[in-house]
Amino acid sequence: MSDQFYFRALLSGRDFARDDPTARAMLNLVYALGDRETGEALLVDPAYRPDELVSLVRADGLEVTGVVASHYHPDHVGGDTFGADIAGIRELLEIIDVPIHVQRDEVEWITRTTSVGADSLVAHESGDIVRVGAIDVTLIHTPGHTPGSQCILAEGHLVSGDTLFIDGCGRTDLPGSDPEEMYVTLCQRLSEVGDDVVLFPGHLYSSEASANMRSVREFNFVLAPSTREQWLAMFA
Repeated sequence: MSDQFYFRALLSGRDFARDDPTARAMLNLVYALGDRETGEALLVDPAYRPDELVSLVRADGLEVTGVVASHYHPDHVGGDTFGADIAGIRELLEIIDVPIHVQRDEVEWITRTTSVGADSLVAHESGDIVRVGAIDVTLIHTPGHTPGSQCILAEGHLVSGDTLFIDGCGRTDLPGSDPEEMYVTLCQRLSEVGDDVVLFPGHLYSSEASANMRSVREFNFVLAPSTREQWLAMFA
């Protein structure tokens, strides 16, 4: 990782949205990544207080030039959840006009959840690269938790949304979830990610906020089954 690469993890209810009880309870992690030399940054999953998140990036001397959405759930992109209206990409677009990068299979889900029109979204295929300054950000389609869930890989950092946590993985009993796709994601699609890459999940659900993939593969119980049948019997 070079000094040029900018990366910051921001915990909801602590680093921003401190007075929001939903933010404190959900423990979402929002990520900013970018190029210090050009001053450009992407925000990953800017929910709860997008205005505060933009200000935090600006305080670091960078400007938000785009957003990546890991998946459509309101605690990541905004919308109504359990009666709470969470601010997200819709409110962010009222502050700054930037592209919202999503996987193609998630477009209809995000438009329905956030009321943001499809013309504000940039639909991607797995393996597409988004450039922020001189930094390449690779988008990996990782369905299972939702149809268009995606992980974001840049400079040895894997931002995983709700696809994979340090302990466990995203639920597969929600609208759009698919246990069989989750198995393929965890055991095949993410198998190409190197052991030294550091995982940064979408929630602080463990004592550590990050861990390298070698450790995750060794200790995360959802990666223990050796066959599809074993995995589905345990987690479907």
